[in-house]
Amino acid sequence: MNEEIRALLEKTAAALERNNMKPYIAETKEEALEIVKTLVKEGDTVASGGSMTLKETGVSDLLASGSYNYLDRNGLSGDELKKCFRAAFSADVYFSSSNAITENGELYNVDGNANRIAAITFGPDSVVIVAGYNKIVPDLDSAVKRVKECAAPPNGTRLGLETYCAKEGRCINMTGCNGDFADGCKSAGRMCCSFLVTSHQRAKDRIKVILVGEKLGY
Repeated sequence: MNEEIRALLEKTAAALERNNMKPYIAETKEEALEIVKTLVKEGDTVASGGSMTLKETGVSDLLASGSYNYLDRNGLSGDELKKCFRAAFSADVYFSSSNAITENGELYNVDGNANRIAAITFGPDSVVIVAGYNKIVPDLDSAVKRVKECAAPPNGTRLGLETYCAKEGRCINMTGCNGDFADGCKSAGRMCCSFLVTSHQRAKDRIKVILVGEKLGY
């Protein structure tokens, strides 16, 4: 990890700590996985949001290893999927990445079903966020732009959605966070339906954020 990236991670970590979130810095995805192992106990009930970062770091495989009671959403649909989403609120630990993290120590996340942002906000006693340095942005306007340009388009393609961003490589509405969140595509598969800014936390260290010195996820 070069000094510029380390300085960015340290600045962001300090801001997260001021917001009562517990930061960790990992040089590599392998180191991030070792940190994750210290934040969950064998037999814990665990759940996760959909995340390429969790797959790339090996966290998804760890959760499914049999050491934990994993509320696995993969392959579920309809009522069974809804039941799994709701059960996640009672998990001991919830794992996710973040669509963006500002240098001011804010998490910015956008969901279609809102199950992920709901669990981040309330329910599980512990939330673990894993994010590469590529997710760090200067401010919330930059976070909004990052989702529209860097996160939503490849996710739409990966999921096979017929959304504008998947077809064109960017959101149909490229303006920032000025109260125009509803302006966007009206497709049935729209992913950008609910928006969450996570800032100062009342429950100190409930949210843990592992910042990784590698590019991970979308």
